[in-house]
Amino acid sequence: MFPCRVAAVAEKLARSLRFLTPRPRGWAAAGNLLQRRNVPLKLQLSRQMASSGARGGKGDSSVLVRIVGLSALGAGVYVYKTLKEDKQRFNDRVEAMAMKSQDMKSTSEVGAASQATKAEPRLTTAEQGAPETDPSARPECPSHAPFLLIGGGTAAFAAARSIRARDPGARVLIISEDPDLPYMRPPLSKELWFSEDPNVTETLRFKQWNGKERSIYFQPPSFYVPARDLPYTENGGVAVLSGKKVVHMDVRGSVVKLDDGTQISYDKCLIATGGSPRNLPAIERAGKDVHQRLTLFRKIEDFRALEKISREVKSITIIGGGFLGSELACALGRKVQARGLEVIQMFPENGNMGKVLPEYLSNWTTDKVKREGVNVMPNAVVKSVCVCGNRLVIKLKDGRKVETDHIVAAVGLEPNVELAKSAGLEVDSDFGGFRVNAELQARSNIWVAGDAACFYDIKLGRRRVEHHDHAVVSGRLAGENMTGAAKPYWHQSMFWSDLGPDVGYEAIGLVDSSLPTVGVFAKATAKDTPKSATEQSGTGIRSESETEAEASEITISASSPSTPQVPKQGEDYGKGVIFYIRDKVVVGIVLWNIFNRMPIARKIIKDGEEHADLNEVAKLFNIHED
Repeated sequence: MFPCRVAAVAEKLARSLRFLTPRPRGWAAAGNLLQRRNVPLKLQLSRQMASSGARGGKGDSSVLVRIVGLSALGAGVYVYKTLKEDKQRFNDRVEAMAMKSQDMKSTSEVGAASQATKAEPRLTTAEQGAPETDPSARPECPSHAPFLLIGGGTAAFAAARSIRARDPGARVLIISEDPDLPYMRPPLSKELWFSEDPNVTETLRFKQWNGKERSIYFQPPSFYVPARDLPYTENGGVAVLSGKKVVHMDVRGSVVKLDDGTQISYDKCLIATGGSPRNLPAIERAGKDVHQRLTLFRKIEDFRALEKISREVKSITIIGGGFLGSELACALGRKVQARGLEVIQMFPENGNMGKVLPEYLSNWTTDKVKREGVNVMPNAVVKSVCVCGNRLVIKLKDGRKVETDHIVAAVGLEPNVELAKSAGLEVDSDFGGFRVNAELQARSNIWVAGDAACFYDIKLGRRRVEHHDHAVVSGRLAGENMTGAAKPYWHQSMFWSDLGPDVGYEAIGLVDSSLPTVGVFAKATAKDTPKSATEQSGTGIRSESETEAEASEITISASSPSTPQVPKQGEDYGKGVIFYIRDKVVVGIVLWNIFNRMPIARKIIKDGEEHADLNEVAKLFNIHED
């Protein structure tokens, strides 16, 4: 670098000296004059050489020496200054390179520290100052949760259990609006009503159809870690903040805000907010006195309240003919004879389960509910509700009037998607619920499961499912994906409904009464009841024993195509299989009083093949066995 720079300076100095060196006076003029006079070249040179001495002698030489000296001094100063500046630039560059290297090292150290911080709980100043031996000084809510689950239902509990199974040291915080610990909902409208225990509303323990007793809660309180201790627990755990509601969600900041103003940050979050029971517009328009005599059945507190009311009033009217309405009608119907309670069920369809079952089976179900002592009123559309005297009066659009003491509205579920606005999450306009991808993700670190998830079914298209089995499987899968599994949701969830211990059905896929159906039935035996099914599986929640099971191979014998006959009106449908058809392919199956055969049904729907003879397909379920 330096030799090149010195050579350049030397060259500049040489040019300056040549330029500053004085020429003899008359040099240029003499030459030009000789050229103008055409003097021979040799003569010109001899004359120029003869006159090359400087005129003026000693004085002119001293001037020349001064000029040369000053030029040399200036050149030296220039060279010194240039070399000094080059050295400074060189030192600056070396220093800059050293600083850059140090910055890169610091950045890597900060990144490592950040990763370590994520692995450890983030503590507030108050938490850091709380003595390890004084848990009472810790705040009620931790400021950070590595795994935050919003909602305290089946999906959230399944996710928590899945997260802990894959990461035994994980810290999981469940925020539940419900005051109770996570519990299963199906017994609220089924087995609990058939308990002989007078304290069942307090114990919430029941006998399953197989005679075994269990609690409605998934786990006892000892299973959970106190929320205030979660950041300090060595091996992690699951904590529940009961009676708290998340009202705001900052997706970019990974922070949620509770209804009491508390803020909690998270690394990964699951939204499992479930849904809220719908109400009828006619009842919503009614006054406060009507609302005080209304039950929107969903939670433990609703079961407790309705059970108490059923012992105090003379008449209860259930509005709704679906799963919940029909189950509650049969359950309350048992009290008609024992207590003299009047139970009325009304709905706009032609029969019970009219939106799910084919018409002939819906009519049979209606007769079954009537035999339980229920006054069933099909084709009933509520126009208005008011209080007259001390009773409720329900006016129907066809002019009929019904007097009753209490109303239970069982007309469906509305997914809880209030967080979508603050979080900027997409809500499906057709099915409701948060739209998620195949891995149940709404964002890179946010998942949705259960009733609130609108997912894409690879066989049946986009769907939203409101059943226990779907909550279990989707919650479990979300938990696995929150710990890095990256699995798609392929499961075909099943659901079931029992009209008491003797009649029940299980279903899978699209079971819509508007679709063409084919039913194949056979005579039932004593083994073909929900009670017998739970005895064989050993569990009261049937989906627990067959949640993800799927038949590996199914073989259908070849035969000539035949058309299954629709059962005749009044025929006893002991047990059978109902196939729901779309575009010549089976998309839904109802197993009527046939249990523990769901893996076969799941395989049929997954294969998506056309079947020439559904009678042969029905044989796969062994419906003709005694």
